[in-house]
Amino acid sequence: MGSRIAGFGRLGHAERLSRLAERTGLGLDDVATLTDAQVLTFEAADHMIENAVGVLGLPMGIALNFRINGDDRLVPMAVEEPSVVAAASSAARLVREGGGFTADADPSIMIGQVHLLRVTDPDVARTRIEAAAERVMAVADAIHPNMARRGGGVRGLTARVLPDAPGGTGMVVHLLVDVGDAMGANAVNSMVEAIAPDLEALSGGEARLRILSNLADQRVARAEGRVPFAALDTPSLAGRVVAERVVEAWALADVDPYRATTHNKGVMNGVDAVALATGQDWRGIEAGAHAFAARAGRYAPLTTWSIDGDVLLGRIALPLAVGIVGGNLECNPRARLALRILAVRGARDLAAVMAAAGLAQNLAALRALVTDGIQRGHMALHARGLALAAGTPDGLAEAVVQRLISSGEIKLHKAREILADLQAGGAS
Repeated sequence: MGSRIAGFGRLGHAERLSRLAERTGLGLDDVATLTDAQVLTFEAADHMIENAVGVLGLPMGIALNFRINGDDRLVPMAVEEPSVVAAASSAARLVREGGGFTADADPSIMIGQVHLLRVTDPDVARTRIEAAAERVMAVADAIHPNMARRGGGVRGLTARVLPDAPGGTGMVVHLLVDVGDAMGANAVNSMVEAIAPDLEALSGGEARLRILSNLADQRVARAEGRVPFAALDTPSLAGRVVAERVVEAWALADVDPYRATTHNKGVMNGVDAVALATGQDWRGIEAGAHAFAARAGRYAPLTTWSIDGDVLLGRIALPLAVGIVGGNLECNPRARLALRILAVRGARDLAAVMAAAGLAQNLAALRALVTDGIQRGHMALHARGLALAAGTPDGLAEAVVQRLISSGEIKLHKAREILADLQAGGAS
């Protein structure tokens, strides 16, 4: 079913759910659970973390217009910031004019690390570890035999010297594991803990840290999108000019880490929102993405933008360690429902979608910055949130929003002042 739903944001809530059920093939009862007051039971939350006292909710929306590898996708996004869902939908529509996104992701290879300290002769130790690699990898695979039976498991083992480690020369051993459709943290951590004694014996060193790395640079997702110049036309600017300005804005991020940080924050607005909706470890994703952005020795944008003939061409690459099985997904029915809405076909498919969402969000931000400015649409949506926070009834909501925007003072106290004024006028 298509991801274009005209006027979706203007529909009433019940009608939105009806359209969502129709487009996804899910039952209306399934999507209706999105409105359940109890998002996550306290009993489940109490098993997920320590000292639980409650459950925190976030708004969940559906980003529209995404066509990825020829398929239309409805993309769930959980985020508290106004304009993110609308911006992603708008940018996805622009890319759709150029045929939609193409996206892919590497196999789900995670890196487990064992750090060895006080290694007397690291060159000899590395030779011995590499010679024993097959035996050590077999020990790791034996920890999770079902993973290997499903086609995953250990894919390699490497060692490198750390000359400035605490206590003198040290080493780090990387265990490369294909974790399939899981994020894989628990599996990888148990594997590196299991092989640490062998590595101590082989190196003559002392094993210290035995844990996965969140710099999952063997697990990179990529997306590409093309926007015809005509789709970028504004009342005051030709599409080619807008495209050229987008490229200039990207180039500024490429030479200025202060700008690159905000540039990548916009990317992660899209990536993290999908990650939160689908129950992913968004903190690990953030850490890996920013480390990846600095892999060349300087902090740089996660995306690139260029002119290719008569289209604006955008590309993104970032590590995305995501999963559709295991972990807290089993405890979180809302995250499982989001995966069903998205119709994911595996962890690599989810990563590809998230990369496309990040690229779309970046396009939307850059386009706004080089045309009307970022605040125009953002503050209009922020005004609606403040009107709600001020206790505005439905019948007065639009009037409060319009007056709030006209005032130029998008503040809660101003929304309350406007509401009181309208209510007083109504009473009189």
